[in-house]
Amino acid sequence: MTLAMRLLFPLLIGCSLVAAQDFSDLNVEKVAAGYKFTEGPIWSRAGYLLFSDIPQNKILRLTPGKPVETFREQSNGANGNAFDTQGRLYTCEGGARRVTRTDRNGKIEVLADRFEGKRLNAPNDIVVRRDGHVYFTDPAFGASEDTRELDFYGVFHITPRGQLELIAKPKGRPNGVALSPDGRILYVANTDERNVRAYDLDRSGKASNERVLISNIEGGPDGMKVDEKGNLYIAAKTLVIYSPGGKLLHRIELPEIPSNCAFGDPDLQSLYITARTSLYRVRLNVKGSLPY
Repeated sequence: MTLAMRLLFPLLIGCSLVAAQDFSDLNVEKVAAGYKFTEGPIWSRAGYLLFSDIPQNKILRLTPGKPVETFREQSNGANGNAFDTQGRLYTCEGGARRVTRTDRNGKIEVLADRFEGKRLNAPNDIVVRRDGHVYFTDPAFGASEDTRELDFYGVFHITPRGQLELIAKPKGRPNGVALSPDGRILYVANTDERNVRAYDLDRSGKASNERVLISNIEGGPDGMKVDEKGNLYIAAKTLVIYSPGGKLLHRIELPEIPSNCAFGDPDLQSLYITARTSLYRVRLNVKGSLPY
């Protein structure tokens, strides 16, 4: 291979990867309906999707090809959900103002409910890195705003040893949270400020170098996920897709305003989207990145 070809080869590979990303002719399919407010979708490697119906106080389970069934009653206002590498479920129980972990036998453990002696506001969304570091947001929406003990909205980190650390105290309310495919960048959506911030994460899970990655998101961002190429899929007025560098790539229009999303199905090429009263699915030609 000549020097010119060696210099050109990486560019050609990069161009082919971009070209392979095709968002045209996407079909939005409604897979379930009749709920009050859906949130917190997460795919299990066991082959099913979990999602929350916050007002009905339930976590629901969708196994492809089967009707939706109740996974957990009395979920304490469960919102965001996440799995770890052991298949344990982490849940932001907004009604109980705590973060819990449920093992595969159904035993529930409280991981965080207070910071410096004061109750959390209403944990909202959560993600778990492969090495066990947990990140969650703690805003306050609706009635939880009136009963706050903390005088700030927080972005928190739980270490594998169970220590609770504060990452940031943004002025606006933090909401969705996600990780880059390599686990080195934490993304946090801020609904009030209509932006997404990025933080660098080191091996010990510490966050640094806070910066605004995406600004002026129409409708205010909510939940989000990342695909294998590092693109961000953000629920806002529509489902918007941004590159890792913050460039808008595409919008997926839905019949309802989306709240969150998750990659699923055995090939991880379906994007499940929670949107108010319904659950939607869109098939893509790119796989999702599961942080666990």
